[in-house]
Amino acid sequence: MAKEKKSTLVQDKKGMWWDLALYVPTVIFLLSIGFQMWYTSDRNWSYPIVFMATFFFLTGANRILKTRMMILPSSAVSIDANKQRIVMQLRSGVASELVKGVRYFPDMVGKSFALTGFDLSGKKQQFVFHKGQFESEAEFKDMRDFLRVYG
Repeated sequence: MAKEKKSTLVQDKKGMWWDLALYVPTVIFLLSIGFQMWYTSDRNWSYPIVFMATFFFLTGANRILKTRMMILPSSAVSIDANKQRIVMQLRSGVASELVKGVRYFPDMVGKSFALTGFDLSGKKQQFVFHKGQFESEAEFKDMRDFLRVYG
């Protein structure tokens, strides 16, 4: 097995369209129900429903802008991993090095995985990676298999 694994990430436009197809109708539906309830006797229910719509909007926007399109400054654009540490190069130009408590979390379907750990300053970091962010499916599988040592 290789001692070190490097991957440069790309934008996942196909995944972005799937996320838009999921989040946009959900937010529109929740807002429409919330606004309809505002004009009924159940006005108090409109507050949590509009809150849920806002939560889904923010969650979807973060997922699309950070992990799918990698536009936000805190988005990882490359991964450099070995047995002692994992370094993520961020869009802002800063390198985030996970050195302690690194954990690998694969999903059940095999289309994404997450990495968490503490950086050199002691701050907990969390990153999510999708299959579409890698140049090829083989590169995604190689990185996923390499990172299992942190599971």
